[in-house]
Amino acid sequence: MRAPLKPLDDALADLLAQATPLLDVERVDTFDADGRVLREGAASPLQVPPTDNSSMDGYAVRVADLAGQAGAELPVSQRIPAGSAAQPLAAGTAARIFTGAPVPAGADAIVMQEDCEALAGGERVRVNAVPAAGQWIRRAGEDITLGAQVLCAGTRLGPAVLGLAASIGLAQLAVSRRPRVALFSTGDELVMPGEVAPEHMPPGAIYNSNRFFLRAMLRRLGCEVTDFGIVPDRRDATLDALRSASAEHDLILTSGGVSVGEEDHIKPAVEALGELRLWQIAMKPGKPFAYGRIGSAHFMGLPGNPVSSFVTFSLLVRPFLLALQGVADVAPKALNATAGFDWPRADKRREFLRVRLAADGTLERFGNQSSGVLTSAAWGDGVVDNPAGQTIARGDRVRFLPFAELLS
Repeated sequence: MRAPLKPLDDALADLLAQATPLLDVERVDTFDADGRVLREGAASPLQVPPTDNSSMDGYAVRVADLAGQAGAELPVSQRIPAGSAAQPLAAGTAARIFTGAPVPAGADAIVMQEDCEALAGGERVRVNAVPAAGQWIRRAGEDITLGAQVLCAGTRLGPAVLGLAASIGLAQLAVSRRPRVALFSTGDELVMPGEVAPEHMPPGAIYNSNRFFLRAMLRRLGCEVTDFGIVPDRRDATLDALRSASAEHDLILTSGGVSVGEEDHIKPAVEALGELRLWQIAMKPGKPFAYGRIGSAHFMGLPGNPVSSFVTFSLLVRPFLLALQGVADVAPKALNATAGFDWPRADKRREFLRVRLAADGTLERFGNQSSGVLTSAAWGDGVVDNPAGQTIARGDRVRFLPFAELLS
């Protein structure tokens, strides 16, 4: 009797339990750390900004010197560009100041230059607006306080975080090494673009699209990819590829050959070389997904149908690889959205429907939800995560997983 299909959430929990973070840590230049995963947190050795500074070009004043009247005239006692030191502001004077420049001691407001009029060649200024105390002053430490925990281990580094690291003086960061992934496809029907022209394709042949998007998705996740190409549908060839790939890689990722046909050699080959711990998930598309171990290498087998491969990578392989690098939160951020379509055919498996955002903010569904129609993934903005046995009516609230989350 065939074992029941594994629920997706249970399968993901099992996978993440196996994803022990890689031990190797590298120090890389902050310039080169985009997309890497931080392994050491950092507290700020300084406050940002270091001193009170002006957020506008204008004049630093004492509010009391203006006596609450617009049009007051004051002598200009100093000029303060960004990067220079300021002298205390003498009572009854103004200081010409520029964005980012330190606010002189004694000044309690900045008046933007559009509200001022320079007189006598810049030696005096007429202040045509009465400022509130503290106006246009950025206070010392308002962004980062001294000793604050700024970076946390397990953070996946992006442009804003790298800028934050630089703002506290970090020229290098400790990150996880890149996972080493062996990638190959199985199937005698597969042909690489460029090898055979479309008009010369033999009967039954198809171009290998999975190899292209899987390789791109792996690289987006910071992996070092070894491409083993297309492995023939033979047991000996499959065994040789798996044996070779297991030697120096953290993960072996295959596409195709994980079903139950006579030409599907992945499952028995993995069992011959190691162990298969997970096989077949209660999801649509993507049921024939496999996980196991060959020596020290993890193994994941994806379905051959392109949408099935795309979806299972997004929902299972992606979080596993992030966890392998030490990412603290691997769950994609889902949104509540409104269905602009009907889906009256409930399935016994959890479904992932390709959709995109319409102009009115609702989700529209791609017409053909077949697991072989890769057009649906290129057309869509994400998937609706629809529970097993659930129908959808236009106007229902649904769980939407944007591709911006699943492909990042």
